[in-house]
Amino acid sequence: MANAPRQVKVIPFQHPSAFTSSSSSTSIGFTAKWRGNLNRMSFLEWMELLFPCFRWIRTYKWREYLQVDLMAGITVGVMLVPQAMSYAKLAGLHPIYGLYSGFVPIFMYAIFGSSRQLAIGPVALVSLLVSNVLGSIVHSSDDLYTELAILLALMVGILECIMGLLRLGWLIRFISHSVISGFTTASAIVIALSQAKYFLGYSIVRSSKIIPLAKSIIAGASQFSWPPFVMGTLILAVLLIMKHLGKSSKRLRFLRAAGPLTAVVLGTVFVKIFHPSSISVVGEIPQGLPKFSVPKDFDHVKSLIPTAMLITGVAILESVGIAKALAAKNGYELDPNQELFGLGVANICGSFFSAYPTTGSFSRSAVNHESGAKTGLSGITMGVIMCCALLFMTPLFEEIPQCALAAIVVSAVMGLVDYDEAIFLWHVDKKDFLLWTITSITTLFLGIEIGVLVGVGSSLAFVIHESANPHIAVLGRLPGTTVYRNVEQYPEAYTYNGIVVVRIDAPIYFANISYIKDRLREFELNIDRSTKRGPEVERIYFVIIEMAPVTYIDSSAVQALKDLYQEYTSRNIQIAIANPNREVLLTLSRSGVLELIGKEWYFVRVHDAVQVCLQHVQKMNDASKGGDVTPKKQSGFLQRILKEKSQSELNPEKEPLIAQDV
Repeated sequence: MANAPRQVKVIPFQHPSAFTSSSSSTSIGFTAKWRGNLNRMSFLEWMELLFPCFRWIRTYKWREYLQVDLMAGITVGVMLVPQAMSYAKLAGLHPIYGLYSGFVPIFMYAIFGSSRQLAIGPVALVSLLVSNVLGSIVHSSDDLYTELAILLALMVGILECIMGLLRLGWLIRFISHSVISGFTTASAIVIALSQAKYFLGYSIVRSSKIIPLAKSIIAGASQFSWPPFVMGTLILAVLLIMKHLGKSSKRLRFLRAAGPLTAVVLGTVFVKIFHPSSISVVGEIPQGLPKFSVPKDFDHVKSLIPTAMLITGVAILESVGIAKALAAKNGYELDPNQELFGLGVANICGSFFSAYPTTGSFSRSAVNHESGAKTGLSGITMGVIMCCALLFMTPLFEEIPQCALAAIVVSAVMGLVDYDEAIFLWHVDKKDFLLWTITSITTLFLGIEIGVLVGVGSSLAFVIHESANPHIAVLGRLPGTTVYRNVEQYPEAYTYNGIVVVRIDAPIYFANISYIKDRLREFELNIDRSTKRGPEVERIYFVIIEMAPVTYIDSSAVQALKDLYQEYTSRNIQIAIANPNREVLLTLSRSGVLELIGKEWYFVRVHDAVQVCLQHVQKMNDASKGGDVTPKKQSGFLQRILKEKSQSELNPEKEPLIAQDV
């Protein structure tokens, strides 16, 4: 009995026939559950779904929240008035359209938006996109320019609403943070250079590329004027000092929000007193609220579609990202799709009241959060401040120097130059640093639109490359355990002669199956004998594939597995599958791979597969040495192996690994 084969205890593997019908009922069950949830919703729940503002209105703590919401709203509202005029000038529009864009959209977002701290309105990046695209269609002094900007707001709003209703907010996941950082850094530099004309006192070319801007600045150097340069520089210095003090001290944080208003007041007072002829001012601003009007000139819709899509993408990147971060800090959940819908409604309604595209502002949202805003009431307060400015304060804005508004824009975008992120990426991940560099360089030299496309394309290319070249590990057994881990990570793990265990750490589909097959062939040929144990054989007889990390397998991969099985069979190698999940096992069963490989070669654990294969290797080793082994039953696979060895056929006894009836 000394030579009797050792009994191998394995966990019986469940056949997929027990749950093959469940997949068809999954979608039915999901639909029924969805309908049931809708039917069970109360009136208040319906109101919260349609009007997210009800979520904070119902639970509003008046004593605790009212004062901080009002103070935050007033603070950001005072900050928004001069910024809105500055960004309108950046967009090539009259400053009044910046004020209009900070009026109606704020109220609409407070009703339909889900973030309680996000401050929406005109922003620098969207303003530059509007200027860059519309400037190539019509001159900014033409009335058509303004009409197209308003039409663009309507198109952006419709796109955002469609994406929100179709729940496409998940698309942001495919754009890496390094791409966003590189894009905003380059855009900030371009925006700052575009404002140089107000500092230098002469016109420069309108462009989103750094080379034409630099050439234009150098070419007009002979027209340089000292007064606007000195005033703009001094105001910019005041803004930066106030911003720094506001960030460094909690007691002085009001200075950060008061900076733009201070710049406007200082510039206006100087102009009122000295009346310098070389410093240009804003000029006449219409008084009163915007009138209702439907956007016109739909003939240009086709040419504006790419820009509308680009601005929508920027809105997703900027607004949703900021809103999610603020929601996490304030302890409530935010639905990105509801957020997109709220932004869309704000832009659509804004376009009926002469607003150009708006989105969430990073700087104003940060100030709103730091000021203690708890609910959307702070946003309504901002809208009231803007309403008062339109009704009563526009005559005061006529003497604001253009260089003061330019200083506000430059001060705002300087915070977007994220060189710290580049240094961090260089030390942490060279691939992400490469993405950051590619995006920033293409945005600087080829323009914002191409920069976005190249950045997003590069990000997707990296995703595709990682997916098409998944990590595949050779597993070894940790000493004293039945646990199998990557031998590169755990050098003490040992493997067995004649057996290779691999783990595929990704779904298997058409894009990566060729790479997986090539790696499996490498593992079969490149055998490291330094950590091998068990019977000494000269080649691989078993390839065990652990499929625990494999969440999905498609038809192309199934066909490739069949080809791989035939290839292994021709070389007398048997495949064994360990721990496939439910969906993968169903696919293998339906495609016939389960029967092709053999139901007895599917295992619950890697250790079960190794022990069974090890017994086969031991038997073959004994047979090759002339040992007397009597098989209990025959196996075609072992027949081929032992025929190659010119020995008798054999097969060890073992418990059934899988039910034989399908």
